[in-house]
Amino acid sequence: MRILMIRHGDPDYEHDTLTEKGRREAALLAEYAQHLDLGDCYVSPLGRARDTAAYSLKKVKKTAVTMDWLQEFAARVDINQSENLRKAYPNTKKEGDRYLPRNVWDIVPSFWTRYPEYQDPEGWRGCETARYSDMAETYDGVTRAFDSLLEQYGYRRNGRYYQVLKENTRTVTFFCHFGISCVLLSHLWNMSPFLLWHGLAMAPTSVTEVVTEEREQGIAYFRALRIGDTGHLYAGGEPASFAARFCETYSNWEQRH
Repeated sequence: MRILMIRHGDPDYEHDTLTEKGRREAALLAEYAQHLDLGDCYVSPLGRARDTAAYSLKKVKKTAVTMDWLQEFAARVDINQSENLRKAYPNTKKEGDRYLPRNVWDIVPSFWTRYPEYQDPEGWRGCETARYSDMAETYDGVTRAFDSLLEQYGYRRNGRYYQVLKENTRTVTFFCHFGISCVLLSHLWNMSPFLLWHGLAMAPTSVTEVVTEEREQGIAYFRALRIGDTGHLYAGGEPASFAARFCETYSNWEQRH
């Protein structure tokens, strides 16, 4: 079995759609899509993902099923309950005298790398961020839905691997987002999602490809063939967007901090 995770194009977050650059990226992706063998397609309900998918789906004459759980990972942390967490999420905006909720993975490395539980495959569930957020509940809801879909294709979760109910070489494609892609990969690989949120940067319209390896009959594990591939952008002379990255050097204030 083969899974493609395709991130949306350069985002206009305010209007939940694509920038003009994002539309150029999506058009280049569409030219490449005919060589990808997209198989069965699923899309996030958010506009930026749907708008990206529309270019490729039109090109290959396919439709996609909308899956609510493919929307960007929505867990939020309440740092009002922990003075320590205010160091982990600096520059948090306030409304009155209370801090506004923050995305759980928008956390500085000097904090999460200090605590081993953030890096542990199961221990992250007990980390301070998880205790003051709906992170674990949201993660489990997403991965249950993901596993339910994989079982429809013949792969049932069994502990830390997948039991092969019916082997196949079909492809499923997800048009989605960076954060949720890291969640799905962390589940497939039995890793803390923090390691992938901070160790990877998948540029807009990039393609990530994982396939099953069935070295033992009836047992499957997923392995990446490529992560964040933007070859279609380079081929089209379109630079990859900086979205999903933070400043390469702290002194560069033109890049996101």
